[in-house]
Amino acid sequence: MITIEQLITQIEQRQPVINKAELSAEQLCQKLGGIGSLTTANDTQLSFLADPRYLSSLADSQAGAVLVTANHRQQVPASTLALVIANPYLAYASASQLFAYQSASSRIHPNAVIADSAIIGEQVSIGAFCVIGEQVQLGARTALAAHVTIEAGTRVGSDCVIKSQVVIGHDCTIGDHVRVHAGTSIGSEGFGFAPTNDPSTTGWERIAQLGRVIIGDHVRIGSQTCIDRGAIDDTVIGNHVIIDNLVQVAHNVHIGDGTAIAAHTGIAGSTHIGKRCIIGGAVGITGHIEIADDVTLSGMTMVTKSIKQAGSYSSGTVAMPTANWRRAAVRFRQLGRDER
Repeated sequence: MITIEQLITQIEQRQPVINKAELSAEQLCQKLGGIGSLTTANDTQLSFLADPRYLSSLADSQAGAVLVTANHRQQVPASTLALVIANPYLAYASASQLFAYQSASSRIHPNAVIADSAIIGEQVSIGAFCVIGEQVQLGARTALAAHVTIEAGTRVGSDCVIKSQVVIGHDCTIGDHVRVHAGTSIGSEGFGFAPTNDPSTTGWERIAQLGRVIIGDHVRIGSQTCIDRGAIDDTVIGNHVIIDNLVQVAHNVHIGDGTAIAAHTGIAGSTHIGKRCIIGGAVGITGHIEIADDVTLSGMTMVTKSIKQAGSYSSGTVAMPTANWRRAAVRFRQLGRDER
């Protein structure tokens, strides 16, 4: 159970609780056991109003406490404790971490294989069947689930969480407070080949990938994502980057601080993406281009040229009845023909 006082301390890492001084000692000691919606929460749960469209549900809410803006404070039922903040959704995000599942206390499983030269920090947890290579460094309080492989020379910072079946290649650097979800590959060999005279008979000549992957602090990487090591220079992921599941980041890509990337996005090699970009699902980005800071790419956008100006960009067409789409496609092709 979490007290209101603990809840306020967590929220105030991001924003102040405006009415904190008005709360009594008894209210600060009130305990909550979870989070629920306005319509389902009970008197031991926290709820929030982030969208005014749901204001009608607030008056009848049975929640023990609710996160609201000052504009909606008067609509909170008398039986519910109002916590007034400027951004309820951000406050909910902060609060949710207090109720998340916590793994067991730090321990190193006897089935883990750890090189003698590895440096393991204090309170590190290493699950069953993990393999830790030569000269690997694991920072304090980092937790590895079962079946994680970390190859030689890699450094993982403090307070990281690495889930099952993650593979981190040799000589990579992972910052502090990084979360890597199940099945992700970091630092695998990039897709680099040189064609021979006839690839159908003599094949393709593999280019050894000599760079690393460098990942900053406070990065989140989703399940089954692949981040390839650099061919010569490094692949670099900045601080506070969040990456969804099933994303491909090719060799030598640079991603700026605070950028968010949704699932099924593919980023080809040597592309530089700026800070605070928002990249929607299934976006395709070709290689050797630059995307400026503060660019938004809507879902399924195809980017083939550099984007120099901040703003929102889209391509593709929305779904429509097949017959209509066929007629539109014919007209689109006609627009592309040379005038005669």
